Amino acid sequence: MISLHPPRRYRKAAIALFASVACLPASAAAQQDGAADAAQPAPNVPEDSVGGMGDINLFPKRVVINGRRDIATIGLYNKTTNEGDYEITVQDMMMTPDGQLVGFEDGVSPEDQARVKTASPFLRYSPRRVTLRGSESQTIRMMARADNELPDGEYRSHFLALSVPRDDDAGFSIDDALGGEQGTAIGVTIRPRFGISIPVIVRIGQTTLDVGISDAQYFTGPDGTKLVGVTLDRSGTRSAFGDIVVTAKGAPKPIAISRGIGIYPEVNQRKIVLAVDPETDPRFLTPGTELTVTYTDDDYEPGKQLAEHKIIIR
Repeated sequence: MISLHPPRRYRKAAIALFASVACLPASAAAQQDGAADAAQPAPNVPEDSVGGMGDINLFPKRVVINGRRDIATIGLYNKTTNEGDYEITVQDMMMTPDGQLVGFEDGVSPEDQARVKTASPFLRYSPRRVTLRGSESQTIRMMARADNELPDGEYRSHFLALSVPRDDDAGFSIDDALGGEQGTAIGVTIRPRFGISIPVIVRIGQTTLDVGISDAQYFTGPDGTKLVGVTLDRSGTRSAFGDIVVTAKGAPKPIAISRGIGIYPEVNQRKIVLAVDPETDPRFLTPGTELTVTYTDDDYEPGKQLAEHKIIIR
């Protein structure tokens, strides 16, 4: 039986738990609420940077390096007025058919890992740890150094900036959660480590890509929301990245848009669901109306239409 009241000599022990949260570009990024009342966004953060649950932004949202030996730069921005320390690492991740990114260390089987062509073995970067004052930025240099024997293709790993808790950060304890009550058991302090990651893609030699759209349908969700579901089909040696736009015949503007949708080479299909703009005139959503779904490149040849599919509302 486990006692909830250990001997007195153990009652002063404390266990520090570090919870790491990685925020990924293929999902909606949530912002951390109120790290400090006076925190304000850094004035030098680009509008199209990617933010996460912590206090930092990265720019750009994704990095593409063309060639065996080239250099890219990544901007790291402290968007608050608080000073922070950040650890820079490169992580290998796999995309699942629903678009989620899973780190190799989080239970990805050796067979699935083998499907991902990782860039981490030949990526070099500096610095590996930075301290930023409030509203300050830092440039990280990322270099590809692939040898000539590496086969042509697309290789990918993920740049990860992870906050480093400071010694003077008391964290959030169980006593805090209990409203200040003093317990007699072992104390636990949680000090979150917020992180954010972006893909780093290295393309070597000739790559190929073919994209199609299948299983497109218009339907109503459980809460009454009008939805359009599609499946992106991908083949070839290169990833796809672009915008999905749904238009209705006669409507003056698109009825649904989802930007920055990627599908990596280890995935042949990815299912996407788009919510229809609730302000869409119901006249353009009646049975018999034709909807057109397009997937437009925002990577290799920006603006090029990669795929198109039509739906008739039933």
